[in-house]
Order: sequence, then structure tokens, then C-alpha cells
Amino acid sequence: MPTPDARMPPSIHRRRLLVAAALSPLAATLGAAAVDRPPAPRAGATADDVMRGIDLSGRNIVVTGCNSGIGFETMRVLAAQGAHVIGTARDAAKGREACGAVRGRATPVVLELSDLGSVVECARRVGELAPRIDALVCNAGIVLGRHEVAGGLERQFAVNHLGHFVLANRLIAQVLAAPQGRVVSLGSGNHRDAPPGGIQFDRLSGEGWHDRGYAHSKLANGLFSLELARRLRGTRATSNCVTPGHTRTNILRSTGSRYAETARTPAQGAAMPCYAAAHPAMAGVNGAYMSDFAPAPQSPAQTDATMAAHLWAVSERLAGDALAPWPAALRD
Repeated sequence: MPTPDARMPPSIHRRRLLVAAALSPLAATLGAAAVDRPPAPRAGATADDVMRGIDLSGRNIVVTGCNSGIGFETMRVLAAQGAHVIGTARDAAKGREACGAVRGRATPVVLELSDLGSVVECARRVGELAPRIDALVCNAGIVLGRHEVAGGLERQFAVNHLGHFVLANRLIAQVLAAPQGRVVSLGSGNHRDAPPGGIQFDRLSGEGWHDRGYAHSKLANGLFSLELARRLRGTRATSNCVTPGHTRTNILRSTGSRYAETARTPAQGAAMPCYAAAHPAMAGVNGAYMSDFAPAPQSPAQTDATMAAHLWAVSERLAGDALAPWPAALRD
């Protein structure tokens, strides 16, 4: 594990130590079976490298944003290893095309994350297809080059955070029904560039900070994962946030931005979500934020448990009737 930085805020230092312990093959909290955990893959490995030789037969895995980039690669590799992957896409035709292009079993479902009615219908359809969900990979996302609003909210926050918040809420009972259900949120190192003060609860429309909208939404993803992990303690299910690294996909298509020469391929970008969703080494790991198969640095805002709980409460109010009753076993 990396040597702790002496300048690191104490809250971050403590959390990294806790995650390191959870990932350690000798961690007592993971039981005797943890001794057999395989070593972590090397940084820069592809999703195929990470999942090679792992049989996922009988598992149901949901991947949002399956029609291109990291989502497609995640679906392709997990399906090839035997999982039934339910892949979501905004466009029905693109979803069918993507699912038809992979080897193995993949089923398309329409999902428009900015439309909570669509999220509710997607969850209903997923429930028909899979009464048990072994992993929910919240991958889909947008990056905008200008200020846009959806339902009164800055659009990147609405799509990247709130849509997935409602989807996870609607599917959490199926995740809990799995032997070891996992919720994987795709975060980003960009969360450190969120507006000062973190989540902008008093002006979620984006006025005054929309140029940091993507970073703001990624901070929200990290905080959602943190609070969900707290709520899942004592169950068999887990919640973790991972960053795939700067990956060359079409997500920047509306921004005019260019990729650095060092940007990763989608095959490399999909390695971390595949690892978190289905690799044996992640069994029992809960509440981690990871990059390159190891704990990653975080801003003080992303480790702020109070902010995470407040975001959860605000998201519940924003979602309104789109939410399902929270399982009694997980209520505070």
C-alpha cells in the first residue's frame, strides 16, 4: 500500500488505513477465507486481464451506459465470463446493437437517467429479468461544455448522481437478495475540483459553478457510495466507488476537449469496474474509493460523512415519488 502522506488530512489518512485493512489478505475482519485472495492486478491491466479465468456463470449484473466506451467493455468482458449482463442505454436501438455484439448473454433495457419516470420503468424491467442482482455498475455519465438544466438541477448532477441514486434505491432489494451483492459507482479524481464547500445544496441549478459541474457530480457519486456503504454495514452487500482513470471514450464529445496522449483505452478503463463488480478479491470490501486496484487519495469533501448523509436526504426529497420504500433492515 502507498506510504501515507504526512500532509494528508487526518480523516483521509484514517479512511485509507481502514480501506487498506479491508483489502489486506490478512485482514481479520474478512475471515479465514481471505487468506486465499489473489493478488491485485497490475496498474494498466485491461478488463480481460483482470477477469481471465473467473467463472461468472449464474450471476446477474446490471451495467448502465452499455452502448459505448467503458460501459460496453465492462458488459463485454463480464458476459464473456458467463454473467447475464443487463445493459442499459438511452436509445433502444443502440442498446440492442451493443448487447448483440458481445459473446454471451446480454439483455438491453432503456434508461434515460435525466427522466426519473424512465429510471422507475427501467428498474421495473430489470426486476422482471433478474430477481437477484449480483452487481449494479453505475457507469453511465455525461460531461457538458455549457450550462444545462434538467428538472431544475444542473444536468450533470441530475444524470450522473440523481438518476443512479433512484436506480440503486429501486434495485437495492435485488442486490440484497444476492449472496454478496455489490453496488459499484464510477467516480473520478476530478471530484477534487468540485466547487469550494463541496455539494452546492443551496444552488443545485448550477448557477455560479456550472463550469465545475462534472467534478461536482463525481463528488456526489463518491458521497453516495460512502453513505450507501454505511447503510449496508451488517449485510452481505457492499458499496464501493472506483475511478477508471482518464479514459479515451466519447464522453467529451460535447465539450471540445481533447484527450491526453496518455489516456487509457476503454479496455483499460473497464478493468476497475469489472474488478469491483465481480473479482473475488473484492468480496466483503465495503466503503472503498479505489484506482488501479488500490485505495486512492480523496478530497476532505469526499470523506465527509455528514455531507454524504445530507446529500442522501436531499436526494430523497428531489426524487420524491420515484423512490421505493427503503428496506426495513436498512433503515436508521
